[in-house]
Amino acid sequence: MKMARARLQPQPQPHPHPRPLSFSLLFLLVVSSQAVRLQIQDKYVVMDNEILQVTISNPQGIVTGIKFRGMDNLLEVRNPEIDRGYWDLVWSEEGTKGTKGVLDRIEATNFTVVVEREEQVELSFSRIWNSSLEGQVVPLNIDKRFIMLRGSSGFYTYAIFEHLDDWPPFNIDNIRMAFKLNQDNFHYMAIADDRQRFMPLPEDRLPERGQELAYPEAVLLVNPVEPEFKGEVDDKYEYSCRSQDIWVHGWISNNPSVGFWQISPSMESRSAGPLKQFLTSHVGPTTLALFHSVHYSGEDLVLRFKKGEPWKKVFGPIFIYVNSFLEGDDPLQLWKDAKQQMMNQVQNWPYDFPASEDFPKFEQRGSVSGRLLVQDRCASHESKPAYGAHVGLALPGEAGSWQRECKGYQFWTRADENGNFSINNIRTGNYSLYATVPGFIGDYRYDANITITENCNIELGDLVYEPPRDGPTLWEIGIPDRSAAEFFVPDPNPKYINKLYVNHSDRYRQYGLWERYAELYPDGDLTYTVDHSNYSKDWFFAQVTRKKDNVTYEATTWQIIFKLDNVNTSATYKLRLALASAHASNLQVRINDPLLKPALFSTGIIGKENTIARHGIYGLYWLFNVDLPGAQLLQGNNTILLTQTQSTTAFQGIMYDYIRLEGPPDF
Repeated sequence: MKMARARLQPQPQPHPHPRPLSFSLLFLLVVSSQAVRLQIQDKYVVMDNEILQVTISNPQGIVTGIKFRGMDNLLEVRNPEIDRGYWDLVWSEEGTKGTKGVLDRIEATNFTVVVEREEQVELSFSRIWNSSLEGQVVPLNIDKRFIMLRGSSGFYTYAIFEHLDDWPPFNIDNIRMAFKLNQDNFHYMAIADDRQRFMPLPEDRLPERGQELAYPEAVLLVNPVEPEFKGEVDDKYEYSCRSQDIWVHGWISNNPSVGFWQISPSMESRSAGPLKQFLTSHVGPTTLALFHSVHYSGEDLVLRFKKGEPWKKVFGPIFIYVNSFLEGDDPLQLWKDAKQQMMNQVQNWPYDFPASEDFPKFEQRGSVSGRLLVQDRCASHESKPAYGAHVGLALPGEAGSWQRECKGYQFWTRADENGNFSINNIRTGNYSLYATVPGFIGDYRYDANITITENCNIELGDLVYEPPRDGPTLWEIGIPDRSAAEFFVPDPNPKYINKLYVNHSDRYRQYGLWERYAELYPDGDLTYTVDHSNYSKDWFFAQVTRKKDNVTYEATTWQIIFKLDNVNTSATYKLRLALASAHASNLQVRINDPLLKPALFSTGIIGKENTIARHGIYGLYWLFNVDLPGAQLLQGNNTILLTQTQSTTAFQGIMYDYIRLEGPPDF
């Protein structure tokens, strides 16, 4: 069924953080005084509050139907029931290499009514592991919960995973909740104010209508059902988001006018901190709630459990919100209302209604506050407020370990212009306090671990971060912000575009940008001259391999040319190399001699992040500090040579965050 498209035209109003919205939209949703009703059938369980009706398979715990406003099912009825609304994970046995495990759709075997009263119904669909299941299903007890409240235009879901200490070891690559929506109705997707559009149909990706590109997720639409999409590339990774930006996303149907939204009021149960990138919504129409994934990180983020390692974690709750509007109103008001609903959910976090004792309420949590300052001794004699710093709590570890931490909970905030921060609603437990500060390299970690108890309010006072620094800055390239976004991102090949990202701030999300390098540098690799070149124009966003033909690639060597008026030959200079991402790469550093063997410095093979292929601008953060002997430097012109030696595929390469040369301490 073709969707009428004339009325839904996005009016982007981008802003970096969610904020309350005010508008006069009146929804055709009567807040019913009807009690929540529960119907238990042989194969299904139905929650109904007169606004919507949710059907869940019994005892498997798969959402098979959502009835709302004249739509018998918001989910895709042509899909098997197990492929409509479900929790799943990808797991493997101990010793498995890589990130390709076994998909487990988590079909429960036990159904229990946890709460049944007029105001609320909470249901449990659980699967209990025992040794007879070894090798067949992941060795976890899993309890999937669903909640419906009186008068609520939506429902909640969360899951409790538990591994007992005598159970087998195993790995997890991916944990999520997914919904596959009705293909005839939901055609317009919104994940941010400036990232929303009509989407192609799923059949446009099939071989008779689409051409698979360098990997299966990327498809060129050559004969789409609707001609307006012809020549575009569809790839789910073009719609990934930072964890700190994933609050609400979903789909709009125009006939009838209905919105379907996944709202995440907290990121405490997601892996790897606020900057970790996750998938959101994509062609299907599909909407996802990712809690753990190896995307943009690779094997470093595989959850690995040993025998004798007890573990329990609650994922969620998330809120599935559906809305509608009065006839004649602009359907995009549904997006505005979804954002307002998101703010309401955030303000009500942590929820007081989940029945599980494993989900602590507000009074069972604590808070931490303080002020973070930065003392960069060669840049300033005074400490400065760490304005905009990400400050957070995660399981105890080394500085920066939070970006690879997956087993515990994380709690983050941003420091204000004075460096003040306050982290609220923290679960009880032992944590380290971490921070990363825009404009400064490295990671901060508070010296002592922090123990959160119920209703505590810990004031840490002034904390001072001293970023890595040996001597004064002689020159620098880029901005230390853990991203390559400030560097040159080329226009895409016009054969492979996504119209959403034409003239968009996220221009790096276009397909095939890695191939533009050889086109822009056909006769030799990139050369950057300090004090003459401009990194926003002259430094390509990724040091990729050079394409020789359709099947072979070669290593690339970038050069930085700089002049020194004076050299202390007996001193040591310091080269700071901050990387925003790496994929199966080995970065070697040489000074003034391209044939030097061995290289002055080599990272060894690092990274499995695949950021280049997945249209990202950063993955995991790497910081390398390279000693440059003064005896190898010249008075006058010098050249630093950066060689990425690995060249098997198009996607091996690195993204730089920031490069700095420091003189000796007394320079």
